[in-house]
Amino acid sequence: MPAIDISGLKKSYRNVEALRGIDLEVREGEIFGLVGPDGAGKTTLIRLLCGILTPSDGTATILGSDVRGDPEGVKRRIGYMSQRFSLYQDMTVAENMRFFEELYSVPPQERTERRRRLLEFSRLGPFSGRRAGKLSGGMKQKLGLSCALIHTPKVLFLDEPTTGVDPISRRELWGLLGDLWHGGMTIFVSTPYMDEAERCNRLAFIQEGRLIAVGTPDEIKADYPYEIAEVVTAGARELAASLRGSEAISALHLYGDRLHISLGDYDSGTAELAPLLEAHGIGLSDIRRIEPTLESVFLHRVEESRR
Repeated sequence: MPAIDISGLKKSYRNVEALRGIDLEVREGEIFGLVGPDGAGKTTLIRLLCGILTPSDGTATILGSDVRGDPEGVKRRIGYMSQRFSLYQDMTVAENMRFFEELYSVPPQERTERRRRLLEFSRLGPFSGRRAGKLSGGMKQKLGLSCALIHTPKVLFLDEPTTGVDPISRRELWGLLGDLWHGGMTIFVSTPYMDEAERCNRLAFIQEGRLIAVGTPDEIKADYPYEIAEVVTAGARELAASLRGSEAISALHLYGDRLHISLGDYDSGTAELAPLLEAHGIGLSDIRRIEPTLESVFLHRVEESRR
């Protein structure tokens, strides 16, 4: 039995279709990533799976519990950390954790030990008496994670947990998620960051309420139909403008001073582009072939879906 089983899941708000028929299985004991831009449907899908929203159509089960028929049963078996910090700012770290112990009816004889272990796990022990509103962004996320884990859920849902968090705190949070995964927990995490998507066992791209790709990061990248030439130059934007319209090019993507050129065939494509490149002082020896990135594949899939 999959940890999460979704079939034909839809959600509409008046005349807006937020989700347009999601079919997906998430296996027990994997980190599954949901990747997409703002407004793609990530938060709506997570809230449906957590029993917070009611589907307009379709079904979803979490460890066999139906999100529509038994939302309270679902909530008892999952942990959920929302996109925005939603704990009590005027309460201390320890007080917030005690509140969630009560909320989830943690047996009184287990509370002290669970709190101790989570404070050690999150490295928040020295700050247990600090008010949540006085914590840094990364420490707030660790507190939110600790509160979501207080009742030892089997499935953990995280909605963009590192948005607005500094790089060091992002790395630390993913280290904690890795520890949970090694302990056998199923983790469903949404993110707009492709480097975080690379850390997932499997992932799905979502765009305008539809899944446009599902698989491991390597499987998704292997499905990219083009070869990529990378040019690094201070004039990358000007070079891209002069290359647009060339029949040899399938796509152009700018990343600061790096230009990724997608070609049907690398050797013949770069040879055809050589005169245009030379006009910008770039020889073929200045170009290198690179493997497709998740970002390249995502942009390609988005363009395909729009067509």
